Formats: sequence, C-alpha cells, structure tokens
Amino acid sequence: MPKVTTDPALAVVIGDGGIGTALADGLDGSGVWQSVWRTTRNGDNPVDLRDEESIAALARRIGASHTPLRLVIVSTGFLHDDDHMPEKTWRHLDPEHMAKAFAINAIGPALVMKHLMPLLPSRGRAVFAALSARVGSIGDNRLGGWTSYRAAKAALNQIIRTQSVELHRRNPEGICVALHPGTVATRLSAPFASQGLAVRSPETAAMELLSVIDRLTPAQNGAFLDQKGEHILW
Repeated sequence: MPKVTTDPALAVVIGDGGIGTALADGLDGSGVWQSVWRTTRNGDNPVDLRDEESIAALARRIGASHTPLRLVIVSTGFLHDDDHMPEKTWRHLDPEHMAKAFAINAIGPALVMKHLMPLLPSRGRAVFAALSARVGSIGDNRLGGWTSYRAAKAALNQIIRTQSVELHRRNPEGICVALHPGTVATRLSAPFASQGLAVRSPETAAMELLSVIDRLTPAQNGAFLDQKGEHILW
C-alpha cells in the first residue's frame, strides 16, 4: 500500500469518476493518510474544472484545514459526450468539442496546479500527479485520429513538464508527473473496450498507479510514465 509520507498529511483526489473513486478508496484504505479529500461536482468538496473559483475555494479549505498537503492526484478526463465522438478524420473537427477537450484535459488541471501547488510544502516529499494518456504522446502517434483528445493531453504533458521545473525550484524533493493509467473500464473507454484493448478494472488501475506514485523519486520529476512506471515518449 502506498506510503508517500509517514507524517500526518492530506491527500486530495480531483475527480469522482471510476479511477478517481478507486484512487481515493485506495488511499483511504492505506491507513497512511490523516485525511483523504475527494472532490465531486456536487459534494462536500465541489470542484468544476471549468470554474476556477471552485478550485480556488478548495484551496482555501485546504489551507484552513492546517493539515500538510503532500499528495494531489488529478483524475479527470474528457474524450467524448453525447454530441461528439473522438475524431476519425480532420472533417470531424469541431471547435466546441475541441474547446471542451482542452478545458477539461489541460486548462482545468493547470488551474488545479495554480491553486494547489503553492500549498505543497517547501521541504520534504510532495507529489502532484495528473492522469494523462499514451495517445497524448507526439512521438508515439502513428495512427492519427482523436485529434482533440490527443492534442489536449499533449498540452497537459507540457504543462506538467513546465510546472515540474517551478516545483523543483521551490522544493527539490517535490515531484510532478503525468501518468497513463492504461485502458480502464470507465464511461470514457466504454465505447472502445471491444477493440482488442487490455481493459482493467478501476480498482486494479488505481492500485497500479498508487504503486507507481509510491516508487517515484525526485529524479522522475517532470516525467510521463505508464501504469508500470515506465517512461513514455513525449
């Protein structure tokens, strides 16, 4: 079971989807954390990634808790909705769909960094992880398609890389990473689960990701890693 820190500390999971819930459950069940906060759209810690004030309000509540924040996991993502499926050709590009993909997959996590990273301690181990996707790799893109999702996740990777530099300046033991969870049985991947992909349960994916987080070292700050902890091409 992951032990990012042995001191009383707070872990925050942004997102209440399948993986986010499983991640929070895993952290809760570890017995390591003094407190694990889960965010939802309409719960005790409401966060909407397209509403910066909701993120700022969360940061204020964390600050008022007086519990050291040492782990933040952003477990959110947008691939498709009732109006749009991932693009198969440039003819399917739609500005509204693309804007939504960037708002949730890139801008939202960046705003979480803006408000929560300053709350991470300036000394000692602290981890900020955001779920990315292998299809966001530019070097690994040989199939094309899924333009909005790919581009938004590639943007997230650049944001992670950039903010990891600033985090290191503030805390040499701080770690900021992008993590690929693999294909997980969630609403996001449901339409594609029958395409020969190795689909795993949210609980299995969460345990793999928490194990990767547990093994992270400061040398991996700014990395893009898969569910086994192996590096993915940018």
